[in-house]
Amino acid sequence: MSRAERTAALVWLAPWVLTFAVFWLYPLLHAFAMSLTEYHALLGVQRVLGWENYRALLSDPQFWRALRVTLLFTLGTVPVTITLALILALVLESSVVRWRGLWQSTLLLPSMTSLVVLALIFTNLYARHGWVSTIAVTLGLPVPQRGWLQEPSTALPAVMAMDVWASVGYYALLLLAGLQTIPREYDEVARLAGANALQRLRWVVLPLLRPMLAFALVLNTIKALQVFVEIYVMTRGGPLGATTTLVYLVFVNAFEHVDRMGYAAALAYVSFLLIGIVAVVQLRLLRQQRWRW
Repeated sequence: MSRAERTAALVWLAPWVLTFAVFWLYPLLHAFAMSLTEYHALLGVQRVLGWENYRALLSDPQFWRALRVTLLFTLGTVPVTITLALILALVLESSVVRWRGLWQSTLLLPSMTSLVVLALIFTNLYARHGWVSTIAVTLGLPVPQRGWLQEPSTALPAVMAMDVWASVGYYALLLLAGLQTIPREYDEVARLAGANALQRLRWVVLPLLRPMLAFALVLNTIKALQVFVEIYVMTRGGPLGATTTLVYLVFVNAFEHVDRMGYAAALAYVSFLLIGIVAVVQLRLLRQQRWRW
């Protein structure tokens, strides 16, 4: 490249680089520096602790409980969401569905609605005398006496069900877009070879859909590991810490205890590393050429 071309390239890249440095790189480095100190939200740095916040974190029972809740939420929502999304995408791709555009718009509505609004609606649905309890009583099912969000045994599953309902349509449309890029010739060849529907799904559709499946799986996993809005609006981490996730624990330490901002930064960095490790492992496993269903 000539000097003029390099200069032009730097000029075009400058806005993005500046935005990246100011709004992503600097906060990331500042948060790490903060995690090594005793930081007061109003008074600033009180003293340098080194790695003391991280050592305290590993011996904190609240951290391990929040990590357990976060992993349970992720393991309970991601497989269900992706499986239901794949089923919906296959149904929409089939020729038996009429008004496909209408159904696609309907699936997109939950993801277009504010998550706070959805959480408030489901909070009312899960109330002691809400619709969920009414339907459960009608079907002869047991109902929590204080409501679904007020019992430690039902609060987290209730939030998980809401998250699956709100997310499945978006990922179904992602997978539908992936299905529509698969050439029809592959399916026709499999039909001529005598493969049934399940065999075509396993050996033709899923391998060709793997890049989009990997994208949806990693995206949904990151979202689940960062769950916060539903917890904040619906349960505030209760009852008895049954829905306290890692991100909500960061919020509590950062903004409800103004003298624990450094500890909250350490929590945030551990969460960041956890999400990064999980995402990298998923991508490596799903991109292996020898990977099989």
